[in-house]
Amino acid sequence: MAVHQPTHRGSGFHLPSFRRDRAVSAPEAGTLTARAYVLASVRVLMGFVFLWAFLDKTFGFGYATASGKGWIDGGSPTEGFLGHVAVGPMQSTFHAWAGDAWADWLFMLGLLGIGLALTAGVALRLAAFAGTVMMALMWVAEWPPAKHLSDGSPSMSTNPFVDYHLIYAVVLIALAAVSAGDALGLGRLWARLPIVRDHAWLR
Repeated sequence: MAVHQPTHRGSGFHLPSFRRDRAVSAPEAGTLTARAYVLASVRVLMGFVFLWAFLDKTFGFGYATASGKGWIDGGSPTEGFLGHVAVGPMQSTFHAWAGDAWADWLFMLGLLGIGLALTAGVALRLAAFAGTVMMALMWVAEWPPAKHLSDGSPSMSTNPFVDYHLIYAVVLIALAAVSAGDALGLGRLWARLPIVRDHAWLR
């Protein structure tokens, strides 16, 4: 006896399909693109933080560095900050480094290099490493765990561990980890260079 096959499937229980549905994948792709552009925007803004610090300390625009006291005018980019460290286990070391030519050049080249790398979206792993070292040293210089300075006055620390230096370091590492230079940057072109393909740490 012939069995009649219904032309319409019933609305009963069906196992879920593991194939990607085109209607679903399009919004997901849009979300990923949005994430890439958000991270790229964070990258560019972080780059400007470092670039502005370099420019202000070089030319003395009158913000953190007084006019006429820029590096180009003979001022020292490190003397003001390191010379006034008043707390922490490296206080005397920072005082010894303050104003030294090698410290000035290393600090300023670090600001410029990290700023350019972030803005362009290239060498983010190097920028993350250098920036993390710089932020760690600045964190030690301010030493948030201390409630009082070496002279006994209040340190005005608002948190014994987390401050903006640590946040900057984590953001730098995150930007490098997700290749945030691929959007709004030269990350993809940089990654195609033979020397970068052969040395992943340059990525």
